[in-house]
Amino acid sequence: MRITVNEEKCCGAGQCVLLAPDVFDQRDEDGIVVLLTPRVPAGQEAAVHEAAAVCPAAAIEVRA
Repeated sequence: MRITVNEEKCCGAGQCVLLAPDVFDQRDEDGIVVLLTPRVPAGQEAAVHEAAAVCPAAAIEVRA
């Protein structure tokens, strides 16, 4: 599975980082999401899907 993020939509809520810190981070200056890896690491599938589902800006997309 692959992950993409739309930085322009991101509102910096940080839910993705809390749920999947091995996949997402935030920029220090504005809190915008930083994608650490474009592929979902083994064992992180559920966390990444949950992060995409709870993102208030719908800035995360997970594709097969």
